Formats: sequence, C-alpha cells, structure tokens
Amino acid sequence: DTVTQSITSAIEANPGKPAMPWHRDATAPLFMPENALTKKSYQGINTLVLWVSAEQHGFRSPIWATYRQFAELGCQVRKGEKSTPVVFYKSFEVTADPENSDDDGQRRVARTSAVFNCAQVDGFPEPAAIPDLGPVVRAESFNAFVAATGAVITHGGDRAFYQPSADTIRMPDETRFCGTTTMARDESYMSTLAHELGHWSGAKHRLNRDFGKRFGDASYAAEEIVAELSAAFISADLGIACTPRADHAQYIAQYLQLLKSDSRAIFTAAAKANQAVAYLKALSEVQPAEIAAAA
Repeated sequence: DTVTQSITSAIEANPGKPAMPWHRDATAPLFMPENALTKKSYQGINTLVLWVSAEQHGFRSPIWATYRQFAELGCQVRKGEKSTPVVFYKSFEVTADPENSDDDGQRRVARTSAVFNCAQVDGFPEPAAIPDLGPVVRAESFNAFVAATGAVITHGGDRAFYQPSADTIRMPDETRFCGTTTMARDESYMSTLAHELGHWSGAKHRLNRDFGKRFGDASYAAEEIVAELSAAFISADLGIACTPRADHAQYIAQYLQLLKSDSRAIFTAAAKANQAVAYLKALSEVQPAEIAAAA
C-alpha cells in the first residue's frame, strides 16, 4: 500500500498529459469523411459514425473506402484490421397506393457496407504532408538488441502497436519522430519500439503473459503498464535515457484506477516487466539455456 501510494501520489502531482513523440497526420477526425475512390463526402449518420470510429481508433485522416474500392486503387487492407459499418440506401419502385396521393411508388431500403480508414491500408499515399525530419540515429547497442529479437517490424502510417494476430510490430515512419519537450526524437523512437517489444514478448508462444484472471477487465491496463515499464528498463539498461523523466509517468497516469484499486498491481507489473526485459536480453546473448530460464 505504501509503495503504491507513493507512486500514485507522484503521478497525481500533475505529471502532465502524454505527448505523442511523432507527427500525426495534419488532418483531423472532424474533417468531413470522404471516399477514397469516388471523392464524395459521406453524409448523414455515416458522417457521425466515421467521426466516432476515427476518434476511438486514433485515425487522423478522413479518407475511407471499402475493401474492394481500395483494391481498385492498388491498395491492400492489412490483415486483422477491423472495418467500420456505414449505411447506404437502395431505391426501387412499387405500385403506388391509389388511395394515397402522397405515394409516388418510390421506396428505399437500408443496407450496410464495411469501410476502412486509409490508415488501415498499405499502399495508399499519405493524405497530408508532414515534416520529413530524416532518419533517427539509433544507438548501436539498441540496433543489436532489436535485431537479436528477430521481431518482424514494419513502418508506415502514424500509429505504433503490436498486432498479435500477425505477430508483427507496427511503427510510424521514423521520419515522423519529433520527440517531446523532455525526449529527443532519437530517444522517442527507441523507447517507443522498446514499448512495443515489451508487448511482443508477452505473446502466447513466448512468455504467454495473461492477466485475465489476475486483473479481469483491467488486464489491458496492466499490460500497458508492463510494456511502459519494460521500455523504461530497456532505455536505462542500454543507456538510451538514464535520467528519470515525466514521459513514463505521464503514460502510466492513464491507468491510475488500476493502481489505486489494487495496491499489488505495480509489483506484479514490475515483475512481469523485469521478466520481459530478461527474456529480450537473453535473445541477444544467443544462449538457449538462459532464454528458457527467462521464459
């Protein structure tokens, strides 16, 4: 209780909001949604539906289309991406009611269609110009650390995430990274990738990290805390950033409810983060016995 209270108190002492250390697309979710193929704007309820979906998933571009429409443009919706349903109406004619002067025989029936945002697609051109800051400078020790994991890492778009279904880490293009007020752009790239490697380590065929029984509905928060602590540990261990900064506290502050409701949560998260880092480090040492022990 004492340790957890000290952590939550430090976070609550105005850590600030997490700052995205890379440039997002210049367009905003509240721009009128537009079809990538027809260039027509979505109307009515579809405007609201796509605004909500963009806000929920962090899509910064208002460009949408169906799977087939993106295919016509030579693009490919990435495996595992979830669609957003939109509504369209089909018109047809029936025999008008002779007793109803307002009946012209025209009828409309609602149908649904599945669309994807251009951020979910490979091969679609960037919808808005962003500053090209050039490649980041990665420490040799970090490059060796990452290469040894064998993790599949792709770059593109403006989101960073680990996709379990494809066992792939997705990173924004490194030219987008701009850093924050407390973190250089090189550090921001490396710490972001370290965070995603933390998630990668927990896959079923690696450490099989599962918080379902321990934290229930809060398992997502627990996993995020583990990944962020892993990033902090890796950053310090590899000399990427050895000075405590607000960045990690700002990120973990989003999950204060879990820390407050369970005083042991931070202990479990720290232990799991330590296990994740040990597993990742063991891969770079190419010693199967140590990898097995870490797992």
